[in-house]
Amino acid sequence: MEQRLDRDPAQIVKEARSLRILIVEDNLDAAESLLILLELWQHQASVVHDGSAALAAARSLLPDVVLLDIGLPGLDGYQVARRLRADDAFAGTLLVAMTGYGQPDDRRRSQEAGIHHHFVKPVEPGALREVLSRFAAEKRNTAGSSGPVSSS
Repeated sequence: MEQRLDRDPAQIVKEARSLRILIVEDNLDAAESLLILLELWQHQASVVHDGSAALAAARSLLPDVVLLDIGLPGLDGYQVARRLRADDAFAGTLLVAMTGYGQPDDRRRSQEAGIHHHFVKPVEPGALREVLSRFAAEKRNTAGSSGPVSSS
């Protein structure tokens, strides 16, 4: 007997590629621009503007990816990353720093905090899209790992 799909096959493919992404950015214009870009790429994105809100949103949304500014009011991005890494619920979450801090010490601190990739603003959209696409493919094919993978 032939089975029918109740959903549009194109929608199924879209959902398979789509990631839940939390944007943590205190610059409102930058956050809005990034949100629009991610939605154009078919991802589900949410925005918060400080470290404490990031932790609350992460617990609620359980994102696949957190795009994290480092220079945040209150808890900085390094502190947010450490707290997420200390929680097993985020073991498979990809953490990506998107920051104005680009010195070697900044990259080292990102890696020590458990951040997988460290991009210096302005971030090249193609580079970000490549990281997200690779992660989505790995997520589909494997359970993934929780350790830092590279400093971009």
